[in-house]
Amino acid sequence: MTGRARPLEVVAPGYGGGSLADVLPSALAVLGVPGASDLLGLTAELAGVRRIAVLLVDGLGWYQIPTAAPYAPTLTGLAAAAGRPLTCGFPSTTPTSLVTLGTGVPPGAHGVLGFTLRVPDTDRVLNHTEWADDPSPLRWQPVATALERARAAGVAVTVVSRPEFGGTGLTLAANRGGDYRGAAGVDALAVAMLTALAAGSGPTLVSGYHPDVDRHGHLSGVDSLPWRVAVTEVDGLLARLVDGLPPDSALLVTADHGQLDVPDGHRFDLDGDPRLIDGVRVVAGEPRVRYLHVAPGAAVDVVATWSGVLGAAARVWTRAEMVAAGWYGPVTPEHLGRIGDVVVVCNDTYAVMAGRSDPPAVSRLVAFHGADTATEMTVPLLVVRG
Repeated sequence: MTGRARPLEVVAPGYGGGSLADVLPSALAVLGVPGASDLLGLTAELAGVRRIAVLLVDGLGWYQIPTAAPYAPTLTGLAAAAGRPLTCGFPSTTPTSLVTLGTGVPPGAHGVLGFTLRVPDTDRVLNHTEWADDPSPLRWQPVATALERARAAGVAVTVVSRPEFGGTGLTLAANRGGDYRGAAGVDALAVAMLTALAAGSGPTLVSGYHPDVDRHGHLSGVDSLPWRVAVTEVDGLLARLVDGLPPDSALLVTADHGQLDVPDGHRFDLDGDPRLIDGVRVVAGEPRVRYLHVAPGAAVDVVATWSGVLGAAARVWTRAEMVAAGWYGPVTPEHLGRIGDVVVVCNDTYAVMAGRSDPPAVSRLVAFHGADTATEMTVPLLVVRG
């Protein structure tokens, strides 16, 4: 995987070397946590570092950095001097990526395999961003997090994110094991991360999260005025973090996915086309990657129909084909039913809207993610020593 892929070229996740799943295990290896694997080669680069802050900027993919350059000189400079591309997991969507980062394993192992998923043996669809405690986060996502492993090894661990995200199902699935600190904006986030990083004298890990670039990209589009303002705020956040790093510390900056704008003319209406509804019982996923749970025996017909209707706008695969191709990494048997019987992965800048299944706000969004283009799958890793 390199940063020279074309923006709409299909990119496969690089599990086991160069993916988002490798970030925290590599950081733990730097901090001396037994059994941690440094697949990113950070140990030599960060020799002597005893404190690490990891910041995830939601929606700031590798391919958005040139667009952000006029408004983000600190970000641009760090990317040029100390940046490299990684792949996120599949689908390239926030819940999947947050848990991939937090656990250090591919989606097939942790089970958060999409933005929304059908709860197996039911017709219920779980939206991971609106998830409280049903199903139980510890059962739905059973893998120990990197923060839990770090804490068990004596590392001081802190999570800094929006106050309203504390205690949610997604936070527990991705980041259980850390002391939670609520921070409502970039100023509070910078202060809380630097304070936690400087506290104490032993090995320290601080995980920070900022959502606004993603939010404004969705609502207004990549490179819109609100998106530019959000990028400018992130640039100020990075400058404060870099300037405030203690001498024995490092900052790792990454993202969960990129984004691309989807024009109205590239949006298929699932609910408005009887051919696309025929044989489909439950729709999950999101506009760029749809999971179709179908009536018994209907998978072959659904694949043929959707392939005919969408043509070059999407690839339509069965669950077995997606799993065999390795898109999720090895899939634990109890997680298989969360993937649709049929998986629709949109190409180029196409999307499949589903007004009856999605939250109402989805139809009003400008930018999306989730599929496997370079724009969506490729995220940055920026490494800065204090």
